[in-house]
Amino acid sequence: MTASGPDAFLEHAPLQLRDAIVDLFPAATQWLVHHLITIVVILTVFGLFFAFTTIAERKLLGRLQNRLGPNRAGLPWFKGHGLWGLTQPFADAVKALTKEDVVPEAADKVLHFLAPVVIVAFSLLGFAVLPFGRNYLPVELDAAILYFFAAGTATELAIFMAGWGSRNKYSLLAAMRALAQLISYELPLILSVVPVILVVGTLSTQEIVVAQGGWTFGFIPHWHVFTPWGFAGFVIFLIAALAESNRSPFDLPEAESELIAGHLTEYSGFKYALFFMAEYFGLTALSGLGVTIFLGGWQAPFAVLEIVPSYLWFMIKLALMIMFFIWIRGTLLRLRIDQLTRLSWKFLVPLALLNLGNAAFWSLSAGHSPAMDLARWPISAAIIIIPFYLLGRRLTAGYGPRTYQYAQ
Repeated sequence: MTASGPDAFLEHAPLQLRDAIVDLFPAATQWLVHHLITIVVILTVFGLFFAFTTIAERKLLGRLQNRLGPNRAGLPWFKGHGLWGLTQPFADAVKALTKEDVVPEAADKVLHFLAPVVIVAFSLLGFAVLPFGRNYLPVELDAAILYFFAAGTATELAIFMAGWGSRNKYSLLAAMRALAQLISYELPLILSVVPVILVVGTLSTQEIVVAQGGWTFGFIPHWHVFTPWGFAGFVIFLIAALAESNRSPFDLPEAESELIAGHLTEYSGFKYALFFMAEYFGLTALSGLGVTIFLGGWQAPFAVLEIVPSYLWFMIKLALMIMFFIWIRGTLLRLRIDQLTRLSWKFLVPLALLNLGNAAFWSLSAGHSPAMDLARWPISAAIIIIPFYLLGRRLTAGYGPRTYQYAQ
């Protein structure tokens, strides 16, 4: 293979370093060391990714809102220079660790403590089945997609534990509202992924990425997002992922300007920071799944760019997905709870079910004849565009345009 192929040094250097460390230990314990190294790398990489995502979000939101954002937190030996606020996440971590942990006297101490621990633990489990590169899959599972969603849904239990364990009626009501949102958007989230499973014929994340390899005419990648059914599924996935990760405009579970942090009202200090961390871990895991399912995973966008290591392509796509979610947060206003649930049950779920049939048509019509190979593109597009228009008109029927009045 050439230097730009799968045998390139940069592609295999992390694996060779891991194997060299594993070989230093006795054979009986090498399997344990191998898995421990994988766990430590995931925690380190995505822990730092979380830290710098927070500063990137605050900087980008500051730019969108015409302000500076954090720019003071520096280092002691760089006096007179705040390093553009890049150490702000670490200052926030120290602050959270040193703040007083206030627990209500009537709270269930066990549940109050376990809720943030459980939500962080389950938000990290999804990373185990994401293929970060050509040979960088922590755990190979035939039913990886099922595992990912099973691990993700366990976070709902932690949210209910937080509301119930606080022994605060407002926290409990906010937790129930959060559960209503999460349950409403789990269905379109899962249904948006099912067409990919139907077309590829596997639940393995690595095999889904491999199925998106290759290019048409040498420059059009075979990513699912570049098909009519794949683009529709990707849009549904993005909307549902925003709601599942409590991101604006679906940030009703916290809604600090209305509910005083919702189910987190009775949390402070590092426990509150753990919920905040879990939200970002969940968003990153969902973004990684979106990259894997729809955006080719670790595949390069062009054949000439395969010289770049596959794990870097995955991280670049992941960062772009996160930047998109930040941009949405700084652009759209928060929805009401009735608008949120109506969007899911009356628009996204029917559209996702129709897209499932669309993917079936796409799969069955492949290779039927040259004429059908051309005709299936406009037909597949029409199958999703026409219902999109009709469902959208029905969703907004009876609602006039919103008018804004400003003080003179």
